[in-house]
Amino acid sequence: MSIRTSLSLKTFVRVTFLLLAATAILAACGSSSSGTATASSSSSTSSSTSSSTTTQPSGPGGGGGSNARSGPASGGASGTVGSVSTSSFTLLTSAGLKVTVDEASSTIYQKGTSSTSASAITTGERVLVLGTTSGATITATQVIVQPTGGGGSATSSAAGVIPFQRGAPTTSKQVGQIPANYSQGSGTIVSGTAANKATEAALAAYPGGIVDRVVLLSNGEYEVHYIGVNWPHHIFVNKDFKVIGAN
Repeated sequence: MSIRTSLSLKTFVRVTFLLLAATAILAACGSSSSGTATASSSSSTSSSTSSSTTTQPSGPGGGGGSNARSGPASGGASGTVGSVSTSSFTLLTSAGLKVTVDEASSTIYQKGTSSTSASAITTGERVLVLGTTSGATITATQVIVQPTGGGGSATSSAAGVIPFQRGAPTTSKQVGQIPANYSQGSGTIVSGTAANKATEAALAAYPGGIVDRVVLLSNGEYEVHYIGVNWPHHIFVNKDFKVIGAN
């Protein structure tokens, strides 16, 4: 074998070795980069998941207690009786909402301040219904027949209630006093006498919608949550059960 042939063979072997080494290094770098990207993506997903599960406030001031966005809860509605059946009737509010009222053996009936029976619930009567609200259905604990001519569309218009219209943008405005440090979704859902009084006050001031929960705020006042209308969405009632504001 000549010296030239020997040198060419050595050069070929060296070049081949260098090429193989370079390929191995590039493969290792690619694998490391992919691993880093995967870990980063996983970390980002974990962080996003953690964030989304901790944004729901609850309890007075946002900590502890019942979640203020739960349901069904104490509430009510007022309006004119439509159809009547054995254990339920429909109610049309001044804002045009149709509410189904389910009655039970424990439902209490009143006409003004006097006790009455289910037979007093007839088509055309104006009533206030208090009970457990689930969407547009109320399981009544109390039904109060109201005097003819009290409230209605005129009261709704005077109070500034804006009925819901499909496709219309949501109205955002503030009237009166909003409790300091109020945060939507905070507070503790209440029931019983306090919920009933707050619901009655809210419906008297802003008839037409449905109260689907009453929330006790950290300052002792109440947020009455209103659905079915374009405005208001929240009605604020003080400790004396007087309406002080809405938004």
